[in-house]
Amino acid sequence: MYVTRKADYAIRCVLYLSRHVERVASVEEISGEMSVPRTFLAKILQRLLKTGIVKSIRGVKGGFQLAKKPQDINLLEVIETIQGSSAANICAIDKRLCKLSNTCSVHPVWVEIRGMVEKRLREENFETLLKKK
Repeated sequence: MYVTRKADYAIRCVLYLSRHVERVASVEEISGEMSVPRTFLAKILQRLLKTGIVKSIRGVKGGFQLAKKPQDINLLEVIETIQGSSAANICAIDKRLCKLSNTCSVHPVWVEIRGMVEKRLREENFETLLKKK
């Protein structure tokens, strides 16, 4: 699985908001603290908003907050929100995309690897990540 720069930025954003659950954070604040380009971050936050990971607060003191508790958001959810499903090989996402997947001896390996990676990413929630250094 390849994690795009955009997905990495989204993870940084959710980490920042997880550290400051009581505060409303502006795009500028998150951008500065997490070294994410402001224009990139605005687009990422819109995606996170659509999937219910963050919520937006309007007004002069507006910005963004988590819409869920940090323990209820996992790495896989954030990654898939930004980049969709991914795997070491496209056939592990949908075997119909490869006409050899029914007879290929490597196909089950790709599927197994994808399952292992997704399981591990699903286990890592943002509350736990905050405790790690």
